[in-house]
Amino acid sequence: MGGYVQMIFHNSDEYLKKLGALHTTREIQQQPKVWKEIATSHQEKLQEWKGFLEEIFAKHNHVRIIFTGAGTSAYIGEVLVPVLNGKKQSGVRFEAIATTDIVSNPTAYLTKEEPTILVSFARSGNSPESVGTVEVAEKIVRNLYHVIITCNKDGKLAQRSINDPNSLLILLTDKVNDRSFAMTSSFSSMVLAAYQLFADDFSLSKLEYICEQGYNLLAIIDEVTDEVLEFDFDRIVYLGSGTLGKYSREAALKMLELTSGFVATLYETSLGFRHGPKTFLTEKTLVVFFISKDSYTKQYDLDMLKEIHESPRQIQTVVLSEQDEYAEYARWTVPVNTGAEDIENDFYLGLLYTIFAQTLALKKSLRLQLTPDNPVQDGSVNRVVKGVVIYPWNQE
Repeated sequence: MGGYVQMIFHNSDEYLKKLGALHTTREIQQQPKVWKEIATSHQEKLQEWKGFLEEIFAKHNHVRIIFTGAGTSAYIGEVLVPVLNGKKQSGVRFEAIATTDIVSNPTAYLTKEEPTILVSFARSGNSPESVGTVEVAEKIVRNLYHVIITCNKDGKLAQRSINDPNSLLILLTDKVNDRSFAMTSSFSSMVLAAYQLFADDFSLSKLEYICEQGYNLLAIIDEVTDEVLEFDFDRIVYLGSGTLGKYSREAALKMLELTSGFVATLYETSLGFRHGPKTFLTEKTLVVFFISKDSYTKQYDLDMLKEIHESPRQIQTVVLSEQDEYAEYARWTVPVNTGAEDIENDFYLGLLYTIFAQTLALKKSLRLQLTPDNPVQDGSVNRVVKGVVIYPWNQE
């Protein structure tokens, strides 16, 4: 069984197809390449897109920007909010609210008088909650604008934005309209596209350096993940702080999805883990740390790492960090920056950490003799959700 798990990215397409892992593997593998392609392409249109936003900002003293989506698409906004609010842009407040929350309880999250830009993230653009959120927001918010960041030009969200002067459609390359069950390159590419749009300090050269490190990580990741997978864990915890705490949520979901629930997963912040969730730990739990670059924040990550290292239960840990500095506290360390430059912030670090988490989930799925491209064989969970009823909302 372990033979084909020893190598994955260098296997032939034909072999991966037999394993039911072709799409997931190639979509993870393509990320550094498509990140550069997307950012380069979008740079040419950025002035026009920012002009759309500037017109809105000029009309209103304060604008609320809500990032929304369902599942992985919701986590995109959660990743972005800490880093964008940290830039202290005057007159703008960023929030992340899932479509699944807005649709079921719209007046708890939407207000009539507050000018709002609704930023919808969607791989397919066909999820009932995504379309339902737009429809209910149009009924409630007086000054509503819409940015759609999607991977599917034929999706309902993309189609309904055509000829709407209050909507901006940012259509990503079809390469990242992931064919596999789990979102991988679609997640990271939409995160990147939004950061490029909303972060004034985005730099193409900085991203190119991240792409280089992504290639370097992919070159060694098979060996590293195979070593980790020799530990037969049945639970996994992802821990991080700030933006990396939000990336950890997506990392945990990838393991849960690709192992069809056979591996129990948990995500938390490094500080929050002590407050109850730490009871999740058993002798068969793997703990993965996403270590912050920020010198202040990192202290809290390291305190928890040392605490788990000193535990009499001998919990197995993996540490992802910019540099290789934590070998005395962890069984495995994965430095993601092997170049001469510094990685600017935790947002970029998280993109690289995500590649590791996706790959670990993919290969754990194969170890469990599942088919990662469609790990839930009974059809009870689908690539695009089914069975959702959106009920009419009565404004009265």
